[in-house]
Amino acid sequence: MTEQQAPILDLASVSAAYGPVRALEEVSLEVRTGEIVCLLGSNAAGKSTTLRTILGMTRAHAGEIVFDGERIERLSTQEIVSRGLTMVPENRRLFGKMTVRENLAIGANLRKDKAAIQADVDRVFGLFPRLKERISQKAGTLSGGEQQMLAIGRALTASPKVLLMDEPSMGLAPILVEQVFDTIKEINAQGVTILLVEQNAHVALSIADRGYVLQTGRIVLADTAKALLEHPNLSDAYLGELE
Repeated sequence: MTEQQAPILDLASVSAAYGPVRALEEVSLEVRTGEIVCLLGSNAAGKSTTLRTILGMTRAHAGEIVFDGERIERLSTQEIVSRGLTMVPENRRLFGKMTVRENLAIGANLRKDKAAIQADVDRVFGLFPRLKERISQKAGTLSGGEQQMLAIGRALTASPKVLLMDEPSMGLAPILVEQVFDTIKEINAQGVTILLVEQNAHVALSIADRGYVLQTGRIVLADTAKALLEHPNLSDAYLGELE
């Protein structure tokens, strides 16, 4: 058996809080290069907080976060993004009065390599031809599905090694959810490692390699995606209904 490579993203006993409220308790998880890993749990389980803590938006008060061989839990969000970690946030968080072109440019604002930036913009338009058609349209006038395309595209123009995705299916019609998850698989096939937070557990596990389940800020299950899909009590015990 060959020795496994070190994870590109590794959380070891990470705890975080909002004031006196403990949000994460000794969370440990790892993501290896090339994987899609999903983080599941009911509302308020700590899924979004985990992503925010990885990106330095919420401070870990204990534990270590290692990205690409370097501890990052004390770095600023800007420093973390510049090293190759980027998030597609929940509810998209676009700049509604700016155009598609301007939103994509914001994703690349820490980069100087103009030719490489343009190559990534072209890649975004290859994934989402509709964005190219609407390049001069204000983001706030796009449909919900188009806004999710733009949120993903904006993150990709940062040229991430690891893409964090927070509830990418939220608010989308079922046919658009299917399209978004097909795109996630394609982005992964192009070489981007993905950590995915998603309420729609069944769809997330159907494209993931492995998964973790959070409950009240603690990891309570960790296994291959296939094993979690076949877990007899996953839905009732931890997630509510499997969608």
